[in-house]
Amino acid sequence: MRILLTGVCGFVGSVLAAKLREAIPGAVIIGLDNLVRPGSEVNRRRLRETGLRVVHGDIRLPSDLEGLPSCDWILDAAANPSVLAGVDGKTGARQLVEHNLVGTLNLLELARRWNAGFILLGTSRVYSIAALCALPLVGGPTRFIPDPTASVTGLTPEGITEDFSTSPPLSLYGSAKLASEVMALEYGAAFGFPVFVNRCGVMAGAEQFGKADQGIVSFWIRSYAARRPLRYIGFDGSGRQVRDCLHPADLAPLLIKQMRAGQSATVPRVVNVGGGAASAFSLAELSAWCADRFGAHPVLADLTPRPFDLGWLVLDATRAQIGYDWHPTYTREAIFSEIAEHALQHPEWLGLSED
Repeated sequence: MRILLTGVCGFVGSVLAAKLREAIPGAVIIGLDNLVRPGSEVNRRRLRETGLRVVHGDIRLPSDLEGLPSCDWILDAAANPSVLAGVDGKTGARQLVEHNLVGTLNLLELARRWNAGFILLGTSRVYSIAALCALPLVGGPTRFIPDPTASVTGLTPEGITEDFSTSPPLSLYGSAKLASEVMALEYGAAFGFPVFVNRCGVMAGAEQFGKADQGIVSFWIRSYAARRPLRYIGFDGSGRQVRDCLHPADLAPLLIKQMRAGQSATVPRVVNVGGGAASAFSLAELSAWCADRFGAHPVLADLTPRPFDLGWLVLDATRAQIGYDWHPTYTREAIFSEIAEHALQHPEWLGLSED
């Protein structure tokens, strides 16, 4: 089996490359990356040392894809992953759409020519910001939780399901990713190749290059360990906003099952992929964990609201669990501890993430 893995020098891509090579004997993985993100060269060197072929190329440019050898599967892990992209003054809106939609379209054309299967690593940010902000939340001492008496379509005790609203506004980032989902499914139906969409939640692990707007778990733990300034932004400055987390190593078994399923009509094509309620945490709870690990460090309150921030977003991954017998193995504690140990061993890592 030959697999094209885009975004291979990112955190998720590099972990998947290693795990897929371990799990699929004889698989040939060709990694593609434009190397524009801080820290990419670190992963590029490490991947090449393992013998993996890393091609410097940009999925926005069809000419960069022309010389690639035909593959059986395309795993699209390349994207601008920040929900603030396009409105933060660092990335233009057009550039964001080129990265997260046009790039996917170019890869779908490649899949059509190769008759290859296609797996899109999507995002939980395809769910409606307006609907998420309208969720009735109850303020506990350390975290917000949905009102258990509320009845909301697409909300279960485990979190947000695939049936939750995807109506705009989503953010430019979320809209581009949702459009990519639609195009991928349409291409698969029109040209007869298998397509899967995985709506991923917050990814976290030791070698993630964390920033405040992406890789929040890594950023928070590393910044806390380094005694750097931290702020609870918005939501009364209490840090009670909640997300769940998933280690990308747990994503690899699901991708393998999807590739084996191929065109099977019995498996779901669009699934949430997250740690769910068991891995959910608030920033205040993460700070308490860090205090136990590293000693107390003050976190300031900033009441200024920030666009696209949410009080609560936890993914219900029941559809993936039932459809593929898939279950995360990394606990929240294991993910936090892995990052903390790496932070102590590599204090320079936080600086590698900075622009």
